[in-house]
Amino acid sequence: MSTAESRWPESAPELAQELHRCLSLGDRDWHRLKTDADRRSAELMAAALSQLIQGGERNDVEELTEQALRWIRRELKDPGCPHR
Repeated sequence: MSTAESRWPESAPELAQELHRCLSLGDRDWHRLKTDADRRSAELMAAALSQLIQGGERNDVEELTEQALRWIRRELKDPGCPHR
């Protein structure tokens, strides 16, 4: 067990991954939810949490968190699908 893993409760990595899977936008709900800023930010925060708990790169955790904050502040919007 790595030092990063030992600081978290045993079930934390799996629970964080499950939360991220639960909040991730899939193919079936992408078009319906892609503009929902709260949903997009929650997905990104769950990804950042999962990365942090699993000992991911700090830069990746920071980037995911910053992008989530930009959705919360309504600084980001979905650009829409490209037209041919």
